[in-house]
Amino acid sequence: MLVLLGFAMIAVFMVLIMTKKLTPVLALIIVPTVFGLFAGAGLGIGDMVMDSMKSMTSTAALLMFAIIYFGLMIDVGLFDPLVKFILRKLGNDPAKVVLGTAILAAAVSLDGDGSTTFILTTAAMLPVYLRLKMSPVVLTCVAGLANGTMNILPWGGPTARAATALHLDVNDVFVPMVPSLIVGLIVVLVFAWLLGLQERNRLRATAPEIWGDVADPSDAFDGGTGRGGSVAAGSGSGSVATGSGKGRFGFGRTGTTTTGKPGTGGGSGVGVLERPETLVDDHDTAMADTALDPNRTTLRPKLFWFNLGLTVAVMVVLVANIVPLPFVFMVGSAIALLVNFPKVKDQGAQLIAHAPSIVAVVSMVMAAAVLTGVLNGTGMVKAMSEWLVQIIPADMGPFMAVITGLLSIPMTFFMSNDAFYFGVLPVLSETAAHYGVDAADMARASITGQPFHLQSPLVPAILLLVSLAKVDLGDHHKKVLWRTAVISIVMLAVGVLTGAIGIG
Repeated sequence: MLVLLGFAMIAVFMVLIMTKKLTPVLALIIVPTVFGLFAGAGLGIGDMVMDSMKSMTSTAALLMFAIIYFGLMIDVGLFDPLVKFILRKLGNDPAKVVLGTAILAAAVSLDGDGSTTFILTTAAMLPVYLRLKMSPVVLTCVAGLANGTMNILPWGGPTARAATALHLDVNDVFVPMVPSLIVGLIVVLVFAWLLGLQERNRLRATAPEIWGDVADPSDAFDGGTGRGGSVAAGSGSGSVATGSGKGRFGFGRTGTTTTGKPGTGGGSGVGVLERPETLVDDHDTAMADTALDPNRTTLRPKLFWFNLGLTVAVMVVLVANIVPLPFVFMVGSAIALLVNFPKVKDQGAQLIAHAPSIVAVVSMVMAAAVLTGVLNGTGMVKAMSEWLVQIIPADMGPFMAVITGLLSIPMTFFMSNDAFYFGVLPVLSETAAHYGVDAADMARASITGQPFHLQSPLVPAILLLVSLAKVDLGDHHKKVLWRTAVISIVMLAVGVLTGAIGIG
């Protein structure tokens, strides 16, 4: 009964958020409560949730002050030079922008912290997406793919958990999986390029006044006559501009402005975007009404080097893990506010400015405590894992490592990494030992499901990502889940082919 209730609860939850019948926060609260009562939790359900919430408070504090810190750094202008650099290098070709997003997210993911990765990636890229009228869902999808794949790094958490649970050296688990990681990243880049091409085609179809019939938008940036430069029409002049509106985290939805000028030397008569150099130099127009508005009153250009040094120091302490992460961001936020905004009134205004993002993220983190509390408190997680072990046929024993890799895809999505690696993996490994499957093979196979796991609503970082990008979690899941499943399966297959994941 617990097994049926557990899987039914998860299925109902996923259907409700993907069909947008309920917001994630309401689904995380209502669905587990109803199923928990059916499971016989009674009045004890409150204690289950509160016990689970205790483990969530540090995460909520981390996300709250991380949002304040990086939101403040965006406001004071720390990331403005980075975005201008990205614009110069990527131009306005959606395919290149999406590919650049994947590379940036993968690079930042080296610090092992998903929240930091998503904050920095969103801060740098979201204004570009909104300005080019690209879908923010593509941004969250690509960032999620890159970060999920990189999550098998030893300092990312899952690999260390798997090694600890099976009493192995973490390097023995990770090093043989490097080929799988490399191939996984290649698949991420392929997906990013294909998504970029889709965006390019969508924009050409939906915004012909901007993209026209240019087969490759990057062609519009050539300096030749007629089709390059800022030529928009064969004759006459005029302008086309998109509307603007404030988005969460202060990002506006300002699109690109194109200016019509007389064509020279046989113009194509098709409206195209201006050259990237022009758009970057014309910063006032391009970034007006966005978080990177060059005229915003919160800019502190004279404190750029101080803010950069402070951010580097915060990142170093974060990676070194010598102080609890929530406290790192608490102190960093306090110093940044004090130096950049000495007046108490301005400090309060800054905190209020980022309140919507904080409420959205922290509320989902706390609501997730209801789901995890019911799963653990009622014994659903334990019953589900034991059932899965029992249904595996004896003749499949030698393939336990491969089976574990496949099971890690859905199981780490529906339960925490701690529950899977410390509760389920040891049971699976003990069973596999009877068929000659080594514990190290089991550990390596178990981490291949991490790209899929990182998209779970139980992972606070992904809630932060969709919140900052103002994307619905259901929309994100529709685009990202099947792609992460493919990446996980590819990583598992490469592990088997290279011998990192053996068969008994």
